[in-house]
Amino acid sequence: MKKKHTVLFTVFLLFGLILAGSTGVRALRPDEPIQKLFMAEQAIAQLYVDTVNETKLVEDAIRGMLEKLDPHSSYSTPQETRELNEPLQGNFSGIGITFNMIKDTLYVIQTVNGGPSERVGLLPGDRIIAVNDTLIAGVKMLNSDIMKRLRGPKGTDVDIKVLRYEGNRPDTVFFTITRADIPINSVDAAYMVDAHTGYIRLNKFAAETAKEVRDALKRLKKQGMDRLILDLTENGGGYLQAAVEMMGEFLTPGETVVYTEGSRSPRMDMTARPEAFRNPMMPDGRLVVMVNQYSASASEITSGAVQDHDRGVVVGRRTFGKGLVQRPLPLPDGSMIRLTVAHYYTPTGRDIQKPYEKGDEEAYRRDIEDRWNHGELMHEDSIRRNDSTIYRTLRLGREVYGGGGITPDVFVPLDTTEYTRYYRDVMAKGLINRYVISYVDSHRKQIRKAYKDDDAFVRDFEVTPAMLQDLYDLATAEGVAYDGEQAERSTPLFSMVIKGLIGRDIYDNATYFKVYNRHDPIFTKAYHIINSQDYTTILSPAATSGSDAETRDENRDETTE
Repeated sequence: MKKKHTVLFTVFLLFGLILAGSTGVRALRPDEPIQKLFMAEQAIAQLYVDTVNETKLVEDAIRGMLEKLDPHSSYSTPQETRELNEPLQGNFSGIGITFNMIKDTLYVIQTVNGGPSERVGLLPGDRIIAVNDTLIAGVKMLNSDIMKRLRGPKGTDVDIKVLRYEGNRPDTVFFTITRADIPINSVDAAYMVDAHTGYIRLNKFAAETAKEVRDALKRLKKQGMDRLILDLTENGGGYLQAAVEMMGEFLTPGETVVYTEGSRSPRMDMTARPEAFRNPMMPDGRLVVMVNQYSASASEITSGAVQDHDRGVVVGRRTFGKGLVQRPLPLPDGSMIRLTVAHYYTPTGRDIQKPYEKGDEEAYRRDIEDRWNHGELMHEDSIRRNDSTIYRTLRLGREVYGGGGITPDVFVPLDTTEYTRYYRDVMAKGLINRYVISYVDSHRKQIRKAYKDDDAFVRDFEVTPAMLQDLYDLATAEGVAYDGEQAERSTPLFSMVIKGLIGRDIYDNATYFKVYNRHDPIFTKAYHIINSQDYTTILSPAATSGSDAETRDENRDETTE
């Protein structure tokens, strides 16, 4: 058989093995659809008038089949597979920086603590303008191309040329950095809001998430934490197992976190189990989980388990509704099929997945826009219930809803009063970042001297009218027409973002969230609830719940149906 048919036959072999199930491989009949697919490819490859790329032809066929199934079954090429997996693996080899691209220049935001860049003296605010004699500044190079140059095998060297500003005076510095394994963190911030309340923000669920959260809990408990706000807003999910392991720190060992089930996949329960069978870090104490319309998948598994077990209060807006389980099916060339094989169900039996029409991915992607148009993001009584079944939580018998995401216990509307077209245009051009970089260049030492730590900065630093005017002047010079009325309305938003970014650049990433959370309505509501009688009121037995045993029986019956 010709070598060029390798990919095609690999696909056929894989499909044959899937069809075989656990009963052994069976021979395919000549009239089966897969034979028709093979014959069509053979005809095109051997008879078509022009030369065709058979690998791409097969890939397009696979994608075409998957698109007719559901919105989350997908195919990825070898390169796409590597790029998709890397953010979840927990580490990569590189130089250890967080950066932004500002006007075609790489601006260092942070260096990883103890990482190779920090060890040689690279600083936040440095501009990397060349890598191994290749100019990367001012040449419109893609972020992915820049990362390929900075990343590489552990132990290898990379030479970089840096533009550094001391005050307003530029200086050129050269570094040789030895690449090392760099952790990819999923905890953006972990800090004490007050003497008793901790805050942890997760950006994804990755290989090291459970360990990161456990370490954060340990640090915060040493500082006096006995209640926690867990921020999952904007968290699109990641590894299922990471969510299950993390919930082992909050639930009683053995309690169900989530279960999966499909027409060809038997039910599989996943239960709470703290890391290495140790005692949970926080099996009790007040817990509030923040979510919004972009919290998905593993975030919904987490918030659903917290809600179903009455372990805490969920605050925010209805989550995305991604409750389909994909099984990765790797192919020998490094490509991968991610095939949906089951649904996620919360412990009470709620289906997390929102409704969809097979093959209509565009409508599925428009769902958030539809929620906006329907008024759901602003008004609680506009939330659509896709499942008429009433589910009851396992301990207190409170009513909860299924059929499309997790509906929070406490709704917080989207506040758009400060968001204007002028703010959008200034932000879209990256002008706030540019302004902050320029400001920090001139004031880094001054701010460090004036504020001994980021808590002092968050408490006392103020964005002045003169600073805002400098931003507006920059925007005008870059072609954004000034609108006084809209600028005035967006002043609190401009000020918050400027202050947060200055704090992030001078201190660390957590400083941004310390500033942002003072402005965030979901955090404000979460903080109020966790420190008030409202928490106890929300987590009170439902008047019609009956006994715990009756509630469990009711949920079990609904699950069976």
